Amino acid sequence: MTDSHVTVDVGPVSFADVVAVARRGAAVTLSADAESAIQRARAVVEELAGAATPAYGISTGFGALATRHIPTDLRAQLQRSLVRSHAAGSGPEVEREVVRALMLLRLSTLATGHTGIRLETARLIADLLTHGITPVVHEYGSLGCSGDLAPLSHCALALMGEGEARDADGRLLPAADALAAAGLAPLELGAKEGLALINGTDGMLGMLVLAIEDLRTLLRTADVAAAMSVEAQLGTDRVFAPELQAIRPHPGQAVSAANLTALLADSGVVASHRGPDCNRVQDAYSLRCSPQVHGAARDTVEHAATVAGRELAAAVDNPVVLPEEHRVESNGNFHGAPVAYVLDFLAIVAADVASISERRTDRFLDKARNHGLPPFLADDPGVDSGHMIAQYTQAAIVSELKRLAVPASVDSIPSSAMQEDHVSMGWSAARKLRRSVDGLSRVVAVEVLTAARALDLRAPLEPSPATGAVVRLLRQSGVAGPGPDRHLSPEIETCVHLVQSGAVLAAVRDVIGELP
Repeated sequence: MTDSHVTVDVGPVSFADVVAVARRGAAVTLSADAESAIQRARAVVEELAGAATPAYGISTGFGALATRHIPTDLRAQLQRSLVRSHAAGSGPEVEREVVRALMLLRLSTLATGHTGIRLETARLIADLLTHGITPVVHEYGSLGCSGDLAPLSHCALALMGEGEARDADGRLLPAADALAAAGLAPLELGAKEGLALINGTDGMLGMLVLAIEDLRTLLRTADVAAAMSVEAQLGTDRVFAPELQAIRPHPGQAVSAANLTALLADSGVVASHRGPDCNRVQDAYSLRCSPQVHGAARDTVEHAATVAGRELAAAVDNPVVLPEEHRVESNGNFHGAPVAYVLDFLAIVAADVASISERRTDRFLDKARNHGLPPFLADDPGVDSGHMIAQYTQAAIVSELKRLAVPASVDSIPSSAMQEDHVSMGWSAARKLRRSVDGLSRVVAVEVLTAARALDLRAPLEPSPATGAVVRLLRQSGVAGPGPDRHLSPEIETCVHLVQSGAVLAAVRDVIGELP
């Protein structure tokens, strides 16, 4: 846990709030305005619960069973039964950061005053987040419609003191024991609370926000890797000039090209072949078109961020409480299509940026294309294999990323006796995107590793100050320079960590400032 703190208000939580709670263990409280909004909506639910007219989710069954009116003495059992039956997930545990993001986003919807939850229930979610108690959620169970029902139900189960959870130290405990150890008491859910706790797109949205955060870092790092490759393969930086980018005015392309220009500034390697004796007409697409590919990826990520921002501002529940009109209405806002589409779109981005990174790397290894470097960058080619199999690793990952780029959101399997006859599969899209983002980071890391070796082999020519800082970072982190073959996997994993942690970008920032 950390000392940071997030206050959930009636307005949307920010991207930074999600990251702080999910990844840095920030504590969570409700604002006074949020608590007032929750209480106003709850008053409407209490009134409707006592009325003779059935109200969906308050005094009726759910889904295909919504036609049954539930008598007052069975309504507490109705809520318990809903959560217990819907907590039907299977498979491996979902990552702690995903569950924390999911819980925060559910709390954010509750804070809008459109769900009818009781204040003590909302406060208990905040308490679980603050104490680092993470309910066990499983990989499989959500169709991304009627919300992420099974994942959210496992979280709701913990509020009832049932199921399993992990404490702040990661120990697996019965949820009741985890609550007791933190001085918290389980709840008996009131009318409508079961639905209010489980009917949202919070899991897929949380994973979308985290993926956007990671991809923004990775796309800037991909610019660094591309600059190192252009430089070490004796490419030109002239194609990145701003007047050329302005002819095709995509904003991401302009930013990426400007990054490449800044990264290659004052490069002794580039300067060595910039004169009139250079006979290179134009570079291969994987070098020359890096800003076009990376820029399109940037623009796609920002489109996804726009969708995520709208979703963060939403109150996703069914039925929804309209306190001003003193009524509860059924709706379809729980459908995950808006989120699912961009999750799939980002998997395409990850696959294609990884693909061009792998192609840049491969050029280093072929003596017919690497402009004077040894085959496979090997110390003694034939005796040594150099980075031959590092490229195999890239290729294997890129192949998987292409499979993961097949959209999940075009699939739909009807459920709930055909009441829920079209679903988004957004949770599945989010799960595969997480794997795609991890794969992209590994492919970019291998390019950085290989390009750094190639830059060393260009000595005595000096790399640019920015790319040279990355080479030094690797060497200071235990990744040795050119030499006889050695165990390569640990060096790859070191580079993966340097990429994922943002250390590569930090090394560049310290020399030329923050890359946009």
